[in-house]
Amino acid sequence: MLCNEIQEFAKVLIEQVRDSAVRSCDDQMLPNMNTPIAKRWRAMLNNGDIEGLQKMMISDCVDETLFYLLQALDQGVFNISFNASNGKRIDLSEEGLGELSGWYMGSGGWRSQYSQVRFTDDFSDLT
Repeated sequence: MLCNEIQEFAKVLIEQVRDSAVRSCDDQMLPNMNTPIAKRWRAMLNNGDIEGLQKMMISDCVDETLFYLLQALDQGVFNISFNASNGKRIDLSEEGLGELSGWYMGSGGWRSQYSQVRFTDDFSDLT
């Protein structure tokens, strides 16, 4: 039997990260949604590029999930520390300055710096 604290963590993780990401991705499919993601998905669908749409949706949904995890850290929902390779242990919420989700999704951010697979930078034209 899991302890109450682990069950509480699971509940908050599912509500704050997983369910938020699923709702966000569901919203992207609404006909009146005009976010960059919704526009891209609609354009692929209208062009009949189902395989391209599937690939785009996979990376977008993963990015949404990681965004909501980092946003939960930014908001102090989770207090998580990271042990760096130099042995230093940091509090991600404190050291992240409430900007982890932005550093991840932002143009020129972590995805473009570290990812070795596809992602879409919807903010590249803002730099």
